[in-house]
Amino acid sequence: MVYAPVLHRHRDRAISNRIHLHLLSDSTGETLEMLAKAALAQFEDADVVRHFWPMVRSRQHLERILPELKGNPGLVLFTLVNPETRHRLEEACTQLGLPAVPILDRVTEALEKALGQEAHGRPGRQHAVDQAYFNRVEAIQFTIAHDDGIGWEEWEQADILLAGVSRSSKTPTSIYLANRGYKVANIPLVVESPPPPKLFELKHPMIVGLTTAPERLVQIRRNRLLTLNEERETDYVDNERVKDEVKFARRMFADNGWAVIDVTRRSIEETAAAVIRLYNEREARGSQQGIKPI
Repeated sequence: MVYAPVLHRHRDRAISNRIHLHLLSDSTGETLEMLAKAALAQFEDADVVRHFWPMVRSRQHLERILPELKGNPGLVLFTLVNPETRHRLEEACTQLGLPAVPILDRVTEALEKALGQEAHGRPGRQHAVDQAYFNRVEAIQFTIAHDDGIGWEEWEQADILLAGVSRSSKTPTSIYLANRGYKVANIPLVVESPPPPKLFELKHPMIVGLTTAPERLVQIRRNRLLTLNEERETDYVDNERVKDEVKFARRMFADNGWAVIDVTRRSIEETAAAVIRLYNEREARGSQQGIKPI
């Protein structure tokens, strides 16, 4: 009897931490998902059931979703620009007693004031197939074709070249940057196999060295071998050998004055953001001089 109230409080807390989150978009919903994910990252114990509703571009489509909102009441986040569809959603949420948040309104209003013009209410406008879209596709194709040291004869066409030892996140960072429109090549640095001389002759690409703590690198490589069902001990995961590899790469970065990013505690997104910052600074200066390791 004495402990019943305590147990009840714990149960209430668990229940209160669970919510239904409805995400409604008139486009792919990529922006909405990204913003929701960023916000949810601030709440460690939240139990969130997500309901994702993309391409909601008509009232008829919305009407088919409303019973789901009623059956799973929770928070509604939306990016709808069609006035009729938007008004119907807000009306329904008011009737159901559900909070509805138009997450881009404040930003759009601020831009309207700053630019002195009204926003175009066109669904999916940011995903329009324009020249930037084709440039991004071209960047992805280039990056995939120049992964892991392949196609070094065409490195001069790259915007960015990433260099580093094996498993230093070169490929995933390259792909992420390609999705942002940058043509990226990457090369693994191996002590026994010097890179092609072309690497040291490049003029157009910004070369960035990726480095990481040897201990972390050994752990990543061991995990990689396990996924390949390889349990034998090799130089690939030998502590001293890996330290020598990292020293070799860092020496090459320093000797050539390349920018250096330590990826030990960085996510792919954070590493890519650091690369983009360096690239923009380089473009602003119009030369490769003065880039400092970060």
